[in-house]
Formats: sequence, structure tokens, C-alpha cells
Amino acid sequence: MAGCKSMPGRRIELGLGEAALLFAALGDETRLVLLRRLSEGGPASISALSGAFQVSRQAITKHLQSLSAAGIIHGRRTGREHIWTLNPDRLVEAQRCLGIIAARWDNALERLKAHVEEGGGEG
Repeated sequence: MAGCKSMPGRRIELGLGEAALLFAALGDETRLVLLRRLSEGGPASISALSGAFQVSRQAITKHLQSLSAAGIIHGRRTGREHIWTLNPDRLVEAQRCLGIIAARWDNALERLKAHVEEGGGEG
């Protein structure tokens, strides 16, 4: 089964498994705060990112690894620090996928409305 599509037979970058991983990673409040921090402040170390939370650095590391596994952020070693950077292209893919789902939903609602207005809803 294909993932989000923009038109029949033409895949967007997201397959179902990738989309599920991406949206699962985005489904956590702490991870969303981390993404906001990276989008507003640019690349940051675990130390800088964990300072805003009342959880351990290890917990923040697990959240960052989840975001990294989904391709939303990238980490790189710089000396003793691990620097995390946002991957905006991955978020664009998510936005595009949601846009396609929303358009399909709108189309389904329009078909239902037309059916009801034509008297097709009467028994």
C-alpha cells in the first residue's frame, strides 16, 4: 500500500511506514518543544536543549534520538558536544502529506453534501 500521494501513481517522499514514524515522533509535547527551540534558535547541544526542561539529560537524549530516527533532526559530533540541527525538508514532507489528506477529506465532504442536496439521503 502506498503512502501519501499527490496524484494517482505519483508518490510523495513519504511511505506509510515513514509517515507513521514521522507523525509518532511529532506526537509528543517535549519533542515539539525541542523542535520549536531548534527552529527558533538554530543548532544546539544537548546541554543547551535540556536546560529548559525538568527532566534528565538522558530523557532529552531519547527524545532527540526519536526525532533523529524520524529524520526530523540531524546530530553531529563537534568535539565533546553533540550538536542537533533541524531538517526542515522532513517537516515540509509532513505538511504536504497532511495537505493531501485534508484535500481528500474536503472532496469526500463535498461529495456527501452534493448527495444529500440531490435528495440521495432520503430513504
